[in-house]
Amino acid sequence: MAKEIVLTGITTSGTPHLGNYVGAIRPAIEASRQEDTDAYFFMADYHALIKCQDPARVQQSRQEIAATWLACGLDTDKATFYRQSDIPEIAELNWLLTCVTSKGLMNRAHAYKASVDANIADNQDPDFGITMGLFCYPVLMAADILAFNANKVPVGRDQIQHIEMARDIAGRFNHLFGQHFVLPEAVVGEEGSILKGLDGRKMSKSYNNTIPLFDTEKKLQKGINKIKTNLLEPGEAKDPNDSTVFDIYKAFATPEQTEEMRNKFAEGIAWGQAKKELFELINGQLAEPREKYLELMANPAQVEAILQAGAEKARARVRGLISDLRNAVGLVNFK
Repeated sequence: MAKEIVLTGITTSGTPHLGNYVGAIRPAIEASRQEDTDAYFFMADYHALIKCQDPARVQQSRQEIAATWLACGLDTDKATFYRQSDIPEIAELNWLLTCVTSKGLMNRAHAYKASVDANIADNQDPDFGITMGLFCYPVLMAADILAFNANKVPVGRDQIQHIEMARDIAGRFNHLFGQHFVLPEAVVGEEGSILKGLDGRKMSKSYNNTIPLFDTEKKLQKGINKIKTNLLEPGEAKDPNDSTVFDIYKAFATPEQTEEMRNKFAEGIAWGQAKKELFELINGQLAEPREKYLELMANPAQVEAILQAGAEKARARVRGLISDLRNAVGLVNFK
């Protein structure tokens, strides 16, 4: 029986934080270990250029994210791990798909519409500051997915539309040139996997409320101590269902540890003590990966070798499809 192809894109912008780990990294790595899955993980560095024109930041983020996934246990013997920019066939497929994608479909993309609405609200030209990168982002995302004919694509709810667009684009190409693509399906994780940040909102770089994943122990403790709490005193019962401290604790704890902490909340644990126990729990789980991460960051050539091996593995998989597609559209050699 053929393995199911599961593809995950990793945005290369910013430093990975606890929310990335709980919501994306940990579950994706666990899923990649399933025997019936052929997993592809790629760093979406072409996508990063849409929002970031700082070369040093792009370079740094790519290294940090690659080191993070490797340190967290991604097995590159089982999963294919590569940079998007190392696969020129994806850029070629992006153009082939662009030529069958209607502008009307791109007009309906949420990110583009949000940018237009923001410009109008600011009394600007509707397309002010909007690049073709932003406008055509869903086509490149479709190329990422269709290059490997992925069956399943784990995404957040805000990305479901892009998977639907990839299906539309694949269907259009198949209609014109024959059956070349499978139609991918979005796999949406549980809402509970979204971690709250320092201020109680979703942990996000855009809110500046994150706790970095592999900072020093001291900075991890300092970040946890900054988590917003209410004014309840020690001895006063606290509601675990309305506590960022408890939410983060639960994300790292076993069911037994979670129940024990729930009882401590009912008994009125002091916020300082709760944060101390949260730090000890997280630090205990991250100490070994942190050490591995620091080793990888100090040895970029080691990371590069792993990514190059992954890129060659990925290219070997996609070359045949691209050759077939070139023939299908008429880009054939003269005889």
